Amino acid sequence: MNTATTPKAQVPDIAAQITFAMRAMGIAAIPRNYELFYEAYLGSNPALTRDLAGFGSRATQEELDHLGQQYFGSHHTRTLESAHAKIIHELDGLLRLLKQEQSSLESYNKLLGETYTRINSKSTASADILRNAISILTEATGDTMAHGEKTVESVGLRSQDLDQVRRELDEYKRIANTDSLTRLANRRAFDERLAALYDSPATLGLKSLVLIDIDHFKKVNDTYGHPVGDKILATVATVIRANLRKGSFVARTGGEEFAVLIEGNTPDEINQMCERVRSALESTPFKNSKTGVNYGPITISLGYCMAADAEDPGELYAKADVALYCAKNAGRNRTKFFEDGMKKDFSKSWLIYKR
Repeated sequence: MNTATTPKAQVPDIAAQITFAMRAMGIAAIPRNYELFYEAYLGSNPALTRDLAGFGSRATQEELDHLGQQYFGSHHTRTLESAHAKIIHELDGLLRLLKQEQSSLESYNKLLGETYTRINSKSTASADILRNAISILTEATGDTMAHGEKTVESVGLRSQDLDQVRRELDEYKRIANTDSLTRLANRRAFDERLAALYDSPATLGLKSLVLIDIDHFKKVNDTYGHPVGDKILATVATVIRANLRKGSFVARTGGEEFAVLIEGNTPDEINQMCERVRSALESTPFKNSKTGVNYGPITISLGYCMAADAEDPGELYAKADVALYCAKNAGRNRTKFFEDGMKKDFSKSWLIYKR
C-alpha cells in the first residue's frame, strides 16, 4: 500500500525523485535510463527493482542497457525509430511536391506576364493578340490544372501514409501505457490523467480519485507464491472494471494498488460505486479448480477524495491515500471518504535506489 503522506508543499514529485536517484548513482539522465528507474520506482516489477538496486553506484551504461533489453526488449525503440524514419520520408515527399507546385505556379505566372505584354503591344494586330493570348492561356491553364490534380492526389496518398504512422504511434503509446498483467492503465498513464484533472477547474466538484489496495496481499504471495498472486491481481482488476461506470479511468498504480478517476458523480454516488466494487470482490470465489485450494477470501480497502477538496493533483492523491489508510486502520474491507481531521502517523521513503 502506498503510505506516503507529506505536507502539501512536500508532496513527492515523481520525476524529481527519480532524477535525484539517478544523479545519486551517477547515471546519465537519458530517456532509456529514466524508463528503467521509473518502472523500478513503481514497484510493479520487483525483479527489476532488485536488479537495479544491486548495481549500487557502480552501474555502467552497458549494464543498464542490458537490463533494459532484458525487461523491456527493443520493440519500443524499433517502433519509435521506424515511425521517425517514416515521418521524415513522408514529409520530405510532401516538401518536394509543394516545391514542384510552386515551380508550376511560377511558370504559369510567367506566361500570364508574357501574355499581358503581348496584349499591350502596339505592333500586333488585335485579332492576332487575342488569338495568341487565348492559345497561350488555354494551354497553360490546362497544364497547371492537370499538374494540380496530380499534386492533390499525391498529397492525399502522403496523408494516408502519415495517418498510418500516427496509428502506429497511437498503438505504441497504448502499449506503453498499459499494465501487461491486468490490462489496465499503468502508473505512467495514471500520472498523466491525474495531472490533467485540474485543467477544467469549473468541473472539479464532480471529479474524484479513488485509491484501492488489496488487503493482506503480501500474505497471499508468501503463502501461495507469485504466480497465484498474479492471477488474483488480474481477477481483482476485472472485478473492479466490471463494477464501475463505463468511462471511469482505472489503473494499476503498483503492486497490489489500483486507482480510479471518476467524473460526473457526487460523493454519495462515489461511495455507492466503491461499495459495489468491494461487495462484488468479497463475494468472488478465488479457488483452484484443479486442486481445490481456496485462496480467499480476497478483500479490498478503498479511500476516496473529491477533487474540489484539494488544490492540486498532489494534494488530491495525498488525501485519498489518507482515507485509504484510515480504511485499513479501521479493520480493512471498507470504504472511507476523506474528511478534515483524518491523520496518518507514518511516512514512506521514496528513494528507490536505497537497498
